Amino acid sequence: MRVPLSWLREYVDLAADATPEDVLAAMVTVGFEEEDVHRFDISGPVVVGQVVSLEAEPQSNGKTINWCQVDVGAANGGVRGIVCGAHNFVAGDKVVVTLPGAVLPGPFPIAARKTYGHVSDGMIASARELGLGDEHNGILVLADLGIDAPVGTDAIGLLGLDDVAVEINVTPDRGYAFSLRGVAREYSHATGSSFRDPAERDVAELQPGTGHTAIVDDAAPIRGSAGASEFVTRVVRDVDPSRPTPPWMIARLSLAGMRSLGILIDITNYVMLELGQPLHGYDLDRLTGGITVRRAAHGEKMTTLDGQERTLHGEDLLITDESGPIGLAGVMGGGTTEMSESTRNVLIEAATFDPITIARTARRHKLPSEASKRFERGVDPLVPFVAARRAADLMVELAGGSLTDEGGALFAEVFVGDIHLPEGFVQALIGVDYTDAEITDALTMIGAEVTAAEGGWLVIPPTWRPDITDKWSLAEEVARIHGLDRIPSVLPTPPSGRGLTAHQQGRRRVADALAAAGLVETPSFPFTTAAENDLHGSASGEHLPSIRLANPLDGSAPFLRRSLIPGLLQIAHRNISRGLTDLSLFETGVVFLPEPGVEYGTDEVPPLGERPSDETLAALNASIPPQHRHVAVLLTGNVVVRQPGRTAEVAGLSEALDAVRVIGAAAGVDIDVAQGRRAALHPGRTGVLSVAGVEIGYIGELHPDVSAAADLPGRATVLELDLDGILTLATPRAVAASLSTFPAATQDVSLVIDAGVAAGEVREALAEGAGSLLEGIRLVDDYRGDGLPTGQKSLTFALRFRADDRTLTAAEATEAKLAGVAVASERFGAILRD
Repeated sequence: MRVPLSWLREYVDLAADATPEDVLAAMVTVGFEEEDVHRFDISGPVVVGQVVSLEAEPQSNGKTINWCQVDVGAANGGVRGIVCGAHNFVAGDKVVVTLPGAVLPGPFPIAARKTYGHVSDGMIASARELGLGDEHNGILVLADLGIDAPVGTDAIGLLGLDDVAVEINVTPDRGYAFSLRGVAREYSHATGSSFRDPAERDVAELQPGTGHTAIVDDAAPIRGSAGASEFVTRVVRDVDPSRPTPPWMIARLSLAGMRSLGILIDITNYVMLELGQPLHGYDLDRLTGGITVRRAAHGEKMTTLDGQERTLHGEDLLITDESGPIGLAGVMGGGTTEMSESTRNVLIEAATFDPITIARTARRHKLPSEASKRFERGVDPLVPFVAARRAADLMVELAGGSLTDEGGALFAEVFVGDIHLPEGFVQALIGVDYTDAEITDALTMIGAEVTAAEGGWLVIPPTWRPDITDKWSLAEEVARIHGLDRIPSVLPTPPSGRGLTAHQQGRRRVADALAAAGLVETPSFPFTTAAENDLHGSASGEHLPSIRLANPLDGSAPFLRRSLIPGLLQIAHRNISRGLTDLSLFETGVVFLPEPGVEYGTDEVPPLGERPSDETLAALNASIPPQHRHVAVLLTGNVVVRQPGRTAEVAGLSEALDAVRVIGAAAGVDIDVAQGRRAALHPGRTGVLSVAGVEIGYIGELHPDVSAAADLPGRATVLELDLDGILTLATPRAVAASLSTFPAATQDVSLVIDAGVAAGEVREALAEGAGSLLEGIRLVDDYRGDGLPTGQKSLTFALRFRADDRTLTAAEATEAKLAGVAVASERFGAILRD
């Protein structure tokens, strides 16, 4: 909410020297966040001038300019020559002159400059150039605004351009602060300044008259609440829509973030900002019959003020006459009855609409407005009569209209129930020893009625505070009014045995380890397409069930992901398109794996106003598919860039396997890799990852077609692991092995086997045969070429032997090695290579 300080001063006493920062500091003390300070981007000298003479001078380009002599006052240099291209003024008119040295919004500095054969010693300004609106058809003639100021007068102050506005953040529960009335009241709470309520008026002058009473015909109320509980109308006749909006009103609207749209619309916007009550004005002569407020029929259409034809929903609330819909209640009016330059008679509407109805309509049609922003937070039900009369008075004063006895009022009795506030409750909840007087004074200050009752007080909240519904809300108000700084800061003592679970600790270790290894974590949205789910969510690329969202953020990606790889591919594509080609990315996140044949989701949405039963919660939980947490890695580009003395090294399977080892070490498991196949990965460059014989993921190079479809310029290697599965298989507690003081004996062995035998299986056979003396084994070479029979390969393994109680001899190590070779020979026909 933007609050012009000159406007705020009308309703609350503000010190003459109060700065915007002082006002913001005061608002912070009563719970509002400061946002910004807004000023007109203009500086002087900008003065009132009077045109002494003007000579029209046609130019060779077909344009005619006026060479003007303008009197700006003796203090400003007397008469100055100024070139002006506008023609909507004559000699004798008083205008706004920006002299050399002035700066207009833009910024646009003014200086004396030669143009069209003259030296123009300043500029005669238009309303748009001054920031007072969009009108740019001619310069600003002060007589058109009803202003007759002495020549040389400072025009910045005269037009209200020296005003300043503060902006505060209004939370959804405090909609009353979307008005000058609400902000002024809160400033008085913060500073003790005297508050003058603009809504306090004589009841007799608020009666709207007769002849235009609306009918509410709501056959389908939401949660039992009718769409409209109040509907006040007033009629003002013989208005002149061509009258200019006063500069002070334009300045205030502009600082409040609204454009000037003509005197009639400006008045309705001005009153809305002043009182927090949205208004709408109809061209009375374009209405057909009486007004009816009803729900829309399914498929019904109407054209709103923005020129868009909208297909309506059965929950939408409409303002209609005999011709059909003329407004989307509380959101936006219709084009058929809008006020225009031809309007002479105005019907003013001030209503109270159901907040839920308005909120749903605004979101359904993606049509947020200043009106809906206030209605969906709840407006004061006692203000519509005041707002309608205030708008009518301004139309009489500023647009030359005549207030009539015509109008109508549909209203319901306003009832606000009392809340029992137990004695001692506020002190116990907030932790501050407030006195009873402090509690009652604070609640009275915010507008509540407080009466003593047995064991405490009965409190009736003010009508403009629909957010105060219980004793906890009242306690919050007491704490806010008396200062949040009084609340002690005490850290709670955590109970023993709490903290992160073993799985949560494991997830953090894995993510921290990958980040420490140089990979970058890149979370992504869990939304994808059915084709991506089929390709990356299954080994064969077959179709698997996926969860489709009823209201996806992106209609082209309406499914919940079965794999993390599509998200990493999108991130890689985005980075590569921006010139970042060497990428090492990872993500830990949830995937959604519905079981075949099981129906997930539900159309039964429990009401928001009450807590669902245990049975309803169980049914909702049953409608959610299994969710597993995975970890995925994508590598592309160079792992080592080219540099002096070293060529570039492309990231590939070796680096991806290093990432697998990092994950395994952090999770506390040994991850084995064996050759495999997946539809999205390159044949022959794909591995299956397992822990203790249980498959938990895959690794491999992306298939060239998949890589090209993702717009990746080179090779990309990916891996994905079931992180929850890994942590379930991990040893609950890692035990560090003792370090032997005896030396190790190392030997190599080369075996010739069929090319189709997996190296991992041969390694397991060697380890099994070598027995307990074998401390470590790793593959160091895979040779296929000259010297070997066709269809065979030579695998070389490095073996390390060690005993806990003695130094091994070479013969013992050789015996253990040959025992392993014997097992490999028996299982795979392996031959010891010379």
